[in-house]
Amino acid sequence: MNKIFLSPPHMSGNEQQYIAEVFESNYIAPVGTFVNRFEESIKSYTSIPYALALSSATAGLHLALRVLGVEKGDYVLASSFTFIGSVNAILYQQAQPIFVDSDSSWNISPKLLKEAIHRSPKKPKALIITHLYGQVAQLDEIIAICKEENIYLIEDAAESLGALFQEKQSGSFGDMSVYSFNGNKILTTSGGGMLVSHNKDWIEKAKFLSTQAKEDCLYYEHKEFGYNYRMSNVLAAIGVAQMEVLSQRVMKKREIFSMYQEEFAEFQEITFMPEIDQSKGNRWLTTMTLSHTSPLKIVEALKTYNIESRLLWKPMHMQPLFKNALSVVDGTSQKFFEQGICLPSGTKLMKKDISYICNAIKGVL
Repeated sequence: MNKIFLSPPHMSGNEQQYIAEVFESNYIAPVGTFVNRFEESIKSYTSIPYALALSSATAGLHLALRVLGVEKGDYVLASSFTFIGSVNAILYQQAQPIFVDSDSSWNISPKLLKEAIHRSPKKPKALIITHLYGQVAQLDEIIAICKEENIYLIEDAAESLGALFQEKQSGSFGDMSVYSFNGNKILTTSGGGMLVSHNKDWIEKAKFLSTQAKEDCLYYEHKEFGYNYRMSNVLAAIGVAQMEVLSQRVMKKREIFSMYQEEFAEFQEITFMPEIDQSKGNRWLTTMTLSHTSPLKIVEALKTYNIESRLLWKPMHMQPLFKNALSVVDGTSQKFFEQGICLPSGTKLMKKDISYICNAIKGVL
C-alpha cells in the first residue's frame, strides 16, 4: 500500500490552469493579478476587509508585532501549546514571551491568562493566541480580558481557516490575524501566509514593511528598514484555486474526524480534541489522547504499516530555547503532549483508509 501521509496537499484541479495564466502573463514575481485575487478571496470568505498575502504566516506575525509597536524589552503573551512558528516572531522583535498553559479545551486558559498578565514584569503589549489543530479558543473570555487590560489580540489562525466561533470566522476577532498555507494546511500554496485586519492603516503599514520599506519615490528611498515578505504571483494562483474548494475541504476534514470517532467508540482510554460551545472547528488534524497506551508506541507501530503520524506539539515552556522564559502553567499541555497523537487527516482519505489506520492502532491497544 502507498504511504499514508499525515496531511498532504490536495490539489483542486484548477491550479495548473491558473499557473499557466501566470506564466503567460510573465508576472511571476510578488506582484500580479492572482496576488490581488487571492487577497480578495480571503476577504470575501472571512468578511475581514483588509488582507495582505505574504511568504509565510510567521512573516505575518512578525509584521503584526512591529505594526502594533512591540519593541525590544516588551512582553508578549502566547499560547504555550503550539508550534514554534507562533512565537518566533516575538524573538525577531527582541521582545520577551510569556507562555500560558491550556485548559480542557486544549487552547489557552483564560484563567491562567489573567494570572500571567498580573505576573508580568511590566504590562504585556500583545497576546498571540493559537487556534490549535483548527479548533478555536474561548474567544469571548479572551477578548474581554484583552479589552479590560488594553492588550492587543493577535490571532494565530494558521491552522484554523474555515473554523467558526459564534458563526464568525476564526481570524476575524483579533486586532490582526494570520493564516498559513504551508504544505500540510487545509489550504496550501506550498508555502505562504495571509495577514488580515479590520484596520486599513495597519495593513497598509504592513504592506510597506513587507516590500523593503521603499518610500513612494521614483528612486529607492528608505527611511526605515523592511523585509522581503510578499507572496509570489505563482503561489497566489495556487491559492485562488484552493479557495474555490475550501468549504469542501472543511466538510471532508470533519467527516474524517467523525469516522475516527466511530472506529474508536468502544475504546474508553481515547479522548478526542473537543469543540467548545458556539464553535465549529475545521478539524485540520484529527488528534486524540490515550490514558494508558504510549502514543510513541502507536507512532512506531504505524510506521511499520507505512502510515505517518505525529505526537502533539511539545509545549513552548518545555523547549530548551525558552528555558528562561516566564511561563504560567499547571501541567495541562505537558499532559497532552505526553499522551496525545495526530492521526492522518488528508482530504483524499477514504473510509477504507481510515479503517486500515484504525485497525493498525487497535492492534497496539
